[in-house]
Amino acid sequence: MTFRQKLQAGEVVLATFLKTPHPIMVEMLAQCGFDTLVIDAEHAPFGRAEIDGAILTGRALGLDMIVRIPNDSPDTILQAMDSGAAGLLVPHVNDAAQAGRIVRRMAFGAGGRGFAGTTRAARYGKRPLKDHLDNARNEVALICQIEDPEGAENFAAIAGVPGVDGLFVGRADLAVGFDKDDFFDPEIAGITARVLGHSGTATGLYCAPHEDLAAHRATGARFIVVGSDHTALLRGAPATEWRDALGLT
Repeated sequence: MTFRQKLQAGEVVLATFLKTPHPIMVEMLAQCGFDTLVIDAEHAPFGRAEIDGAILTGRALGLDMIVRIPNDSPDTILQAMDSGAAGLLVPHVNDAAQAGRIVRRMAFGAGGRGFAGTTRAARYGKRPLKDHLDNARNEVALICQIEDPEGAENFAAIAGVPGVDGLFVGRADLAVGFDKDDFFDPEIAGITARVLGHSGTATGLYCAPHEDLAAHRATGARFIVVGSDHTALLRGAPATEWRDALGLT
């Protein structure tokens, strides 16, 4: 099944963020057992070419690749979809009207995505035009990030927009938006639980590697992104411990 089909079927999808724009990192993470990788084009140095290369590598290894795009502009959406993204994680979605505009920008036609039949998504011209027009939108999941006070107020309406496949809680930005300095703050935890428990759509969140993932799953999370290649490297190379063992501290 595709990433979108898994979400619609109620399956749990386990992912991690890819923050290093190099194909070797994709290869390494593909061996770690994740269902998918999320290319972090919002906070890491991914341009169009780097996104394209990461998606190419992931698809060659049998991974659906999700892109957290930096904004919801039409050209940003088009480029990620033309590159063959299996899903878009869109930051700072705050109301149903904005979600509706994003859905429209993901579809071909007036006010939407421009058509090109020679992209990776269109199999470089090997896919018949009608087939691509009929199916391309349905192959890509749309997940809206809820990470501002306004979005937290409107999350149910956002989830109800046809074409929205999921909600993703951004606890760090929520904490900042609510003037908190800890995304484990009880108020943020309460908002997170309400969003994750929303029925009728998939929900998810980013988790630090040390968190109780089962608790989030019990609350309703189905798209769980744990750590990143950065956190894996930092956790896996305990130089301080090795220095202690060598008597160098």
